[in-house]
Amino acid sequence: MGVAETIIQTSLLGEAVDSGPALVFVADEEMRYIAVNQRACAVLGYTRDELLQLRVSDVVRTPGAPTEYDQMLVRGSRTGTATLTCKDGTTVEFDYQASTTRVARLELFVAVGFVR
Repeated sequence: MGVAETIIQTSLLGEAVDSGPALVFVADEEMRYIAVNQRACAVLGYTRDELLQLRVSDVVRTPGAPTEYDQMLVRGSRTGTATLTCKDGTTVEFDYQASTTRVARLELFVAVGFVR
């Protein structure tokens, strides 16, 4: 595959993930969101800019969430259910798979899942 094809494929994949059915959250080791997809924004009622000002602990209200996040950092992955708080104060249950990844030499944490 050539460079042009790779760029096109990456762009298409990005667009598909952004508007796809799953919620996608990318955070750094300090629990700051650095990327979210449009579906996550729509479900939680935030704009992308608003969500990117928040930390995982601002949205995930599951008891023990910080400990679970730390466990994921150590193990490299985690599967579970989290209670997410929407902008209007309501909550939704989020079944997710989370794991570490590297992008441009940065270690990041990606959670992908669906709301029940």
